[in-house]
Amino acid sequence: MEIRQLDRVLDEVFDQAVVYHAYTDYMRDYEVLVYATADPRTGIQPEHLRYLFKYCVVAETTTALSPDIWRDSLDQGLTDPEVGPNLDGYVWGVRWQALYPGAQRVADSRRAQEWAERIGIDFHEVRFEMNGHNLTLIFNDLEVTRLSRGYTPFRVTEGK
Repeated sequence: MEIRQLDRVLDEVFDQAVVYHAYTDYMRDYEVLVYATADPRTGIQPEHLRYLFKYCVVAETTTALSPDIWRDSLDQGLTDPEVGPNLDGYVWGVRWQALYPGAQRVADSRRAQEWAERIGIDFHEVRFEMNGHNLTLIFNDLEVTRLSRGYTPFRVTEGK
């Protein structure tokens, strides 16, 4: 993906809702699932999008919350979408987090360049800043697709 196209795609996800992120079930690529909405006056219907970061060699997730907020957010009730909003603390149970201030490509990333030299293909570094977590990915390419109803990123099957 070209740099300008990558920057444009990341700009489009600004202030949307991240509902899930993890390595795919085949463990090479990293997916970020986004619930994208627009002002209702536009007539644009909300949709779920899959941002698939291909050949992802680094995926680092850290908290965006301060120790004080964490301390106030240990109550198990905060994981329940019915109970959590009535408690004090960070409500984990809302099951999404705002992608704000957003996602940005790290220009001239030394880490991405080192991976490119080691493997022989281009790499990019992107940082996501959300209200609950921060996410850093180093990857080769990005594919964005609309998800159909019922998409499941992982299924429990027999065997391993």
